[in-house]
Amino acid sequence: MEILERLAGIVGSAHVLTGADALPYGTDWTRSYAAPPRAVVRPADTGEVSRVLRLAHDCALPVVPVAGNTGLVGGTHAPDALMLSLERLNRIRAIRPESRVAVVEAGVVLVRLHEAAEAEGLMFPLHFGARGSAMIGGALSTNAGGSNVLRYGNARALCLGLEVVLADGRVLDLMSELHKDNSGYDLKDLFIGAEGTLGVITAAVLRLVPRPRAHATAMVAAASLPAALSLLNRLQEATGGMVEAFEYMPRRYMSRLRTVRPDLVPPLGHARETTILVELAATAPRDAAPREDGTVPLSELLERSLAETIEAGLAEDAVIARSLSERRRMWAIREAAAEITFGREPHVDFDVALPLDRVAEFLDRAQAFLQRADPGAETNAVAHLGDGNVHFTVWPGRDEPALIGRIRTGIDDLTLALGGSFSAEHGIGLSKLEPMRRGKDPVALEVMRALRATLDPKGILNPGKLLPPA
Repeated sequence: MEILERLAGIVGSAHVLTGADALPYGTDWTRSYAAPPRAVVRPADTGEVSRVLRLAHDCALPVVPVAGNTGLVGGTHAPDALMLSLERLNRIRAIRPESRVAVVEAGVVLVRLHEAAEAEGLMFPLHFGARGSAMIGGALSTNAGGSNVLRYGNARALCLGLEVVLADGRVLDLMSELHKDNSGYDLKDLFIGAEGTLGVITAAVLRLVPRPRAHATAMVAAASLPAALSLLNRLQEATGGMVEAFEYMPRRYMSRLRTVRPDLVPPLGHARETTILVELAATAPRDAAPREDGTVPLSELLERSLAETIEAGLAEDAVIARSLSERRRMWAIREAAAEITFGREPHVDFDVALPLDRVAEFLDRAQAFLQRADPGAETNAVAHLGDGNVHFTVWPGRDEPALIGRIRTGIDDLTLALGGSFSAEHGIGLSKLEPMRRGKDPVALEVMRALRATLDPKGILNPGKLLPPA
């Protein structure tokens, strides 16, 4: 009670939540990790975050930072811990069109930044399904990805500077707007993807890019998955790198779509083995301005390029979106992935990254492994194919912990054997501690533990996450 009173003295009693008021914070998006936190504290600014962490450090009180709580790996599980919500740090401090940067606080919801950038003719190109509730702090803490990584990179590539509060309450000011700075270690990259285990991100300087003047979007039936990779390379060459998204949906995905979302009918039908959603974006008027006959050069370029790939045998058919509503409908098909994946229990989901030319091999060998381990299992996959990120789901034939464990181990081991990573964009949290222990280079783990021990010697920040015990 004394600690709660001291917290109330920092942030105000209305922003220290306990009991029933704290319960909604104790469940993440998956609902797999549900536990009430000891309390939820909601600071209003960096100064209050600093004072809260100084108190927690003095009392050796575990602290779990949380932003939009849209994670999928248990990264905000906080039983008996103080949950530090950043939702009130929600100011967009500045949009600087000339230098194309945004200065934002960690509690800014992603879609708000999208709208603010768009009002200035710019774009923040981090784009994924939870953009309506995910916050900047969480996106940076997990190094989030999404559908535009192919052209713009993950969250790390979009961040120029950070403001971070360390475990003992000190504020680390790394809010640089520089694109080049060789003055020692690039400390900001330590905190991006660290899942709140090294410090609490409170603000960031983010890169903005010109808002596209035109998009050209199509669904393509590729001849095969390897052919789709060749198709991507040809499109990149033909367009000068204007491919923003290249998303893979197999027949199983489309079949499941028909059951879960019968209102979304794929323009190429449900029976295609390899469906690709491809999108180009252009900022130059020469590519985006409609001609007198109403045609858009970018769409014409995509149509011509796809015709060439069909002639070359890389694709079997294609449909190009002719209106904004058609484009949105194509994207709705791809963004139904969460409904498809989590709408059936039990499920075992994997977020893996693979070398681009080994994605097809991974999917083939995963099916072969499951035929041996669990002949009754069903699978589904969807992928950001352009960057090798595959979301692979298994619905086991039996709800048995031992069987689910074998499936997890087998798919993780296959991923590592193919030179891949068991975590592409969702982070480690709790659910991937075991593959982290088995699959991460031991020396890398030693270095990570040493960094954490230096920055958080009492181990109060998000304990038990990201790093398996030594």
